[in-house]
Amino acid sequence: MSGLRFESMADMPPRMRELYARQQIDLSGAAAPAPLHKGSHGKTKYGSRKDTRGELRFASRKEARRYDELMVMLRAGIISDLRLQPQFTLQESYVTETGERIRAIRYTADFSYRFGGKLVVEDVKSTATRTKEYLRNRKFMRSKFGIEIQEV
Repeated sequence: MSGLRFESMADMPPRMRELYARQQIDLSGAAAPAPLHKGSHGKTKYGSRKDTRGELRFASRKEARRYDELMVMLRAGIISDLRLQPQFTLQESYVTETGERIRAIRYTADFSYRFGGKLVVEDVKSTATRTKEYLRNRKFMRSKFGIEIQEV
């Protein structure tokens, strides 16, 4: 059904018209931005409030505060090589004998930096964000790269 194109909403089945009206989607396929509450930066799926620092957007206020702390440490020369959202490939992509392509498995941390020459990888976590997938990726990081993820 995703390949269907309609000239106008009148050509759509009634249920589809209702769906598009509810989602505020125009016929070009561009979704209208969801309205935000005044003074809000939006909410994430775990209920935390998004936050910004200039052009940078963070998934939570806690992550934005940690960024502020790391920037102070960087300016003071305590840490170096600060990176935001560094990616680590836990398993490369491959093609099976039947020709099916299996995508790579990647882990994206919140921050990485060097402290005393050692690579430190950090993830800002709450109880809700310590998912099974995260715990599995943490084990992969330890076994493949020898990196212990620091939870903040």
